[in-house]
Amino acid sequence: MGHNTRPHSHLRTNMQITMLKAKLHRATVTHSELGYEGSCAIDGKILDFSGIREYEQIQIYNINTGGRFTTYAIRAEESSGIFSVNGAAARLACQGDLIIVCAFAEFDEHEMKNYKPTLVYFNEQNEITHSSHSISVQVA
Repeated sequence: MGHNTRPHSHLRTNMQITMLKAKLHRATVTHSELGYEGSCAIDGKILDFSGIREYEQIQIYNINTGGRFTTYAIRAEESSGIFSVNGAAARLACQGDLIIVCAFAEFDEHEMKNYKPTLVYFNEQNEITHSSHSISVQVA
């Protein structure tokens, strides 16, 4: 470990770390609207439950194609199950595709002590099946 025996002692104490804030796992795209103003419309109740805010930057990962892209969330009708990929992003996800939607946030070392992301899981009708605050350890 060299002359300094404290692990990570070289890290600044005010360093910001980008962490997963919320994940919407295996949602089904309900609409793909090329002519609609660019964004991803998500059922308002799902936004509230996950803590993703309207106009917040999100990453979308298309399970069907492997494509990944950035857009922002807008509010869709509550209890509608809508996940609509709009504008130019409509070329990257089609109705029926399975997607993962992720939002990230910056945290400092102090905030990391009690940090837990919100993970939301869906069935084929975009109904929440369960939620969690951690992902199981991957095993061989």
